[in-house]
Amino acid sequence: MFKPIKTYLRTVGLRGSYYALLGTIKKKMFDYKISQPGIRHPFYLRLPSSDAPTYRQVFQQNEYEFTIEAQPKIIVDAGANIGLASIYFANKYPEAKIFSIEPEQSNFNALKKNTASYPNITVIHAALWHENRKINLVDPGLGNWGFMTQEEGKSGSLTSEEKHQVQAITVNDILNDYDVNHIDILKIDIEGAEREVFLDTSSWLEKVGMIIIELHDRMKPGCNRSFYNGSNGFDYEWSQGENVYLSRQELKRR
Repeated sequence: MFKPIKTYLRTVGLRGSYYALLGTIKKKMFDYKISQPGIRHPFYLRLPSSDAPTYRQVFQQNEYEFTIEAQPKIIVDAGANIGLASIYFANKYPEAKIFSIEPEQSNFNALKKNTASYPNITVIHAALWHENRKINLVDPGLGNWGFMTQEEGKSGSLTSEEKHQVQAITVNDILNDYDVNHIDILKIDIEGAEREVFLDTSSWLEKVGMIIIELHDRMKPGCNRSFYNGSNGFDYEWSQGENVYLSRQELKRR
C-alpha cells in the first residue's frame, strides 16, 4: 500500500496522489493534466494506472535522452502507449515526422488525445508484427503498459474481458504505406512481440539508422536471441534505463 503512494508522490505530487488514491477507492481512473516544463502542450495521465511510472521513465529518468548530430526526419514509436515518448521526441525534434503505433484501444484513445496538438505525429491503431494480418491482444494482468499480442487461435477463444483483435502491420508496411525510405529512430516497446518482428529483418534493417528497444525475454522467452540475431550491422550498442540502444553513428549519451 505504501509503496504505490510513494511512487505517486514522487511522480505526480500530492494532488496527483490524491486522485490516484481516490481512484483506487472508487475503482475508477481520473484523467490528470500534466504541464511538463519544456513540453509545448499539456497531456493527461490516467490515475491510478501504469501511466505514472511510464511518465517517470520518460520525463524524470530521461530514458530517451541522447544527443544526435543529424536531426532525425522520421521516427517510429512502436508500442506508443499513451504517447509520452512520442511527445518527448516531438518536442526534442520538432521537424521530425513521428509515427506512433499502439494496438490497445483504451491506450490508443489516450494517445490520440495526448498528441492531438502535434501535427507532426501520426497515430496508427495497430500492432507491430512480422506479418500483415489480424492478431489477438491479450491482457496478462500487468496493467495498461503490459498488453501482449498473440497469434489468432494460439490459445482459447476471444473474450472481451481478456483480449480483442487488432490489425498487425510490419516495418515494411510503414515504409510503403507512408512513403518513407529511411527510419532515423525506431523505438520499440511491444511487450514481447519483438521476438516475431526480428525473425526476418533482411528487407528493412538497412533502412533504420537507430533502434531503441526494451526486450521482454521475461515475458516471452526468445526475445533477446531473436533481436540480436536480426539486428546485425550496427556500429554502437549501449544500455540506458530499461532500453538497449543500437546506432550506426556515435551519439552523445546522457
